This record gives sequence, C-alpha cells and structure tokens, in this order.
Amino acid sequence: MRFEKKLMFNEIRGRLDDSVFFILADFGGLTVEKDQDLRGRLRDHDAEIHVVKNNVFRHVAKDLGFDEMQDALTGPTAIVSGKGEVTETLKVLKTFIKENEIPVLKVGAMEGAFLSSADIETLASLPSREELIAKAVGSIAAPLSGMVGVMNNMVSSLVHVLKAIENTKGEAA
Repeated sequence: MRFEKKLMFNEIRGRLDDSVFFILADFGGLTVEKDQDLRGRLRDHDAEIHVVKNNVFRHVAKDLGFDEMQDALTGPTAIVSGKGEVTETLKVLKTFIKENEIPVLKVGAMEGAFLSSADIETLASLPSREELIAKAVGSIAAPLSGMVGVMNNMVSSLVHVLKAIENTKGEAA
C-alpha cells in the first residue's frame, strides 16, 4: 500500500477505534450547504461524518473483520461515526434523509457487531436511552404512588372516624 493510502488507513482506523459505532452512507448528490447542515446536526450528538475512499476502507473493513461490508463499498461513501447514542444519531440521520432524500444508509457496526441495513432501520426506530430510562422509572414509580394514595386514604378515613367519635361524644356530654 502506498504511503498516502497507509496514512488514510491509519486515520480511518484510529477514528473507528475511538467510536462506539459507525455507519456507511452513500452521500452522492449532497451539496456543500446540506453537508454543513448535516455535520452541525451530527456534532450536537457527538458524531461526525467523513468521506472515505472505498479502496482504503476495504482494507480497514478487512482489518476489523467486517468482510460483509465489501459489497456496500460502491459509489461515493462516507462514514458516520460517534461516541454518543447510536439511536439519537440515527434519528438525526433519518430526519435529514426525510428532508433531503440523501444520504442513503448502507451498513454499519456497533461495538464490534456488524449492522445490516435492516438492523440500522430497527435501531433508528428504538426510543433513546433517556426515553427508556424514563419509562422504566415510571413503571417502577407507578405502583409506589398508588400505594401512597391508598395509605393516604386509610389515614384520612381514620381521621374521619375519630372526628365522628369526637362529635358523638361532644353531643352526648
């Protein structure tokens, strides 16, 4: 491999080693303005997009053990990688794609596992980590708040009974 390609290989490999996930996308037709818009949106979610040469990425994919990615390396390819939540990044990408009809998501990987295009679609439809935590906390808190309501009713019923006894004794005296 030529020196320049070796430098590109090392840069891509280093970027992917520092990332939790990466997604390959076909960015053909993306204008400079749209590219800058996408980069800004991704930056807000601790992710970034970089254009790569397919020949160089073939070597990176082979080095990472992702032989399944070889077929996806056609046309102009960009890597969306990040350290943040993959579901949040995919939601940003899906929103951007819905607005602009580009880029086209191909395949990817998350924490060493290969992601097909179907896996990427599934991940994009999942709720975010924060939403899942909120649902779990709500599920845990619901029975407790119900129990607190029952206990309050029992205490107020006792207070009413004692008040009624006091009223009947006050009338008898």
